[in-house]
Order: sequence, then C-alpha cells, then structure tokens
Amino acid sequence: MSTLKKNKRIKRAKQLEAYGENKPTFGNSIIYRGKAKYLGGNGRKPTGISRRLFKKNLQKIRVIEDGKVVRRRVPVSLIRSGVIEKPVVRAPFTIDEPQD
Repeated sequence: MSTLKKNKRIKRAKQLEAYGENKPTFGNSIIYRGKAKYLGGNGRKPTGISRRLFKKNLQKIRVIEDGKVVRRRVPVSLIRSGVIEKPVVRAPFTIDEPQD
C-alpha cells in the first residue's frame, strides 16, 4: 500500500470521527388514499411505496481542525449541539489587546 493511500485513509478516518458519516440514508415515501376511520372513513390504504433519500442538512462553514481554520461541509445538527468549534471572528481593522 502506498503512503499516499494510507495518509488519505487516516485523514478520512479523522473526518469521520469528528463529523460522522455525511451520506444520505434511505427510507420510504408512502402515499395514502382514503379517509381515516376516526373521521368516519373506511381507513387509509397505501397506494404507492417508493424509495427516497433522507439527506443531511449540510452547511459549508469554517471550523477549527488541529489548530487550523478549514472549510468543511458539516451537518447543522452538529453545529447546534456545539460539537463543532468555529473560529473566533473579530471586528475588521482592530488589533487584539494583549492579555495580562
């Protein structure tokens, strides 16, 4: 195995560990016909079942990864939960004050 492939796999493994799998998952889309029994109908019957994709809500944002700022496609669920560390944005044309 070449070193290039090995480094690529290591990099991919780090990404999977940090952000999880970003591939869409499969499910079914079910179309119903009829009126529900509690509304006085005969019951709802499925007329069509087709496969569909449930895609993750991916956003392209800047994140801190190994001390560097990089752009990644990250699910919103991870951003909201605070798993993702975003870089600190400061006002333009300002100088950071030294901390004592």
